Amino acid sequence: MSQVTEEQAAILTVNAGSSSLRLDLVQGGSVLDSAHAERAIDPGSARQELSGFLGGHFDRDIRAVAHRLVHGGDVVRAPTVADDETAAALRDLTSLAPLHLPPALALLEAAREELPAVPHVLCPDTAFHAGLPDEAAVYALPADWRDRYGLRRYGFHGLSYAWASDRASDLLGRPVAELDLVLTHLGGGCSVAAVSGGRSLDTSMGFTPLDGLPMSKRSGSVDPGMLMWLLSQGHLSVEELTEGLERRSGLLGLSGGRSGDTRDLVAAERDGDAAAGLALAVFAHRVSREIAAAATSLERIDALVFTGEIGWDQPEVREAVCGRLGLLGVLPPARGELHDDGPVSADGAAVPVLVVQVREELQLARECLRLLEEEIS
Repeated sequence: MSQVTEEQAAILTVNAGSSSLRLDLVQGGSVLDSAHAERAIDPGSARQELSGFLGGHFDRDIRAVAHRLVHGGDVVRAPTVADDETAAALRDLTSLAPLHLPPALALLEAAREELPAVPHVLCPDTAFHAGLPDEAAVYALPADWRDRYGLRRYGFHGLSYAWASDRASDLLGRPVAELDLVLTHLGGGCSVAAVSGGRSLDTSMGFTPLDGLPMSKRSGSVDPGMLMWLLSQGHLSVEELTEGLERRSGLLGLSGGRSGDTRDLVAAERDGDAAAGLALAVFAHRVSREIAAAATSLERIDALVFTGEIGWDQPEVREAVCGRLGLLGVLPPARGELHDDGPVSADGAAVPVLVVQVREELQLARECLRLLEEEIS
C-alpha cells in the first residue's frame, strides 16, 4: 500500500474550545473550507454542526478526522487512533479540563457516527510536553499523592507550540533542532513555554489548564492558601469557587466585569477606564514574569515568539510585555500589526521578537497524517 501524503489526503480537523467550535477541511497543507461557531457545544449541537459542514462536502474523499484533545492525561500521551475503550477512559478525565473535554468528547462521538469508516485521530495538546524533564514536571507534593493520583505538570497549547516552533525555524532560517525559544500563546487561554531543539523544557500551565497566566476568564495561578481559606471559612462553596476561577476571573475579573477581551480593554483604557488599565497592566506583568522564568530553562534565547489570538493581533499587549524584558535583551517591538508571520523587532535585534498566527488546524492535519503514515509503514 502506498503512503498517504499531505497532497493526497483530505483531513477534517475538529477543534473544540470551551465555548467555540472550529471545523476545517485541510488538504495539501491548505484549508479548503472552514466553519466556526462561537457557542458552547453539547451532543445535540455537535451532531448538527458536523452534519451541516459535511453536507457541503458529501462528494469529497475524507481520509481521516483529527480531533484536538486539550487534556490527554496518562490515557493519550501521543496522537492515537480513537476506539471505544479510549473514549470511555477519556470520559473519566473530564474533571481535569471541565470546559474543554466534554465538548471534545461529544464531537468525537458525533464524528465517529457521521464518518464511521475513517480513522479518528486524537491529537492531545499535552503530547508536546510529555517529555518535560522531571525538575519541571514534578510537583513538591507527597510522593504517595503523586503516585496515587498522577499529579504532575502536563502543560497545554502543545499543537500551537509545535506549529509556532516550526514557523520560527522557517522565519529565522535555522533548523528547529538548533533553536532555543521562549514562546507564549496568548488568547482565551494563555501560557508560556521554553523549547529547546523542538522539545518542551518548561511551561506555565500545569495539571490543568487553569494554572499559570491570567487568561480571558480564568484566574491562572493564585495562592492555594487563599483558596483553602475561602473554602474552610465557608465564604465560598466548591461550586462557587470553581465557577469563579473558571469563568469570572482573569481579564474579566480584573476589569470589574467589563470584558475578557483585550481589544475592548485597550479601547477602554484609552477612554480613561482605570479598571481596564489595571487588567492590562497585571496581564503584562504576569506574562513578562513567566517569560523570564521560562528563560532560565534555556542556555540562550534565539527568539521570543508570540502566538495565540492576543499574541497575533494585539500589538499594545506585545509592546507592554516586551517593555519589561530589557534584562533579557528583549526590546519593545518596532512594528505593530502584521498581515503575515514575521518579526516585529528591529532588524539586528539581539533577541528577535516574532509573531506567528495560530494554525492549529494545519498542525492537527500534520500530526494525523504522520500517525497514519507510521501505521502504513
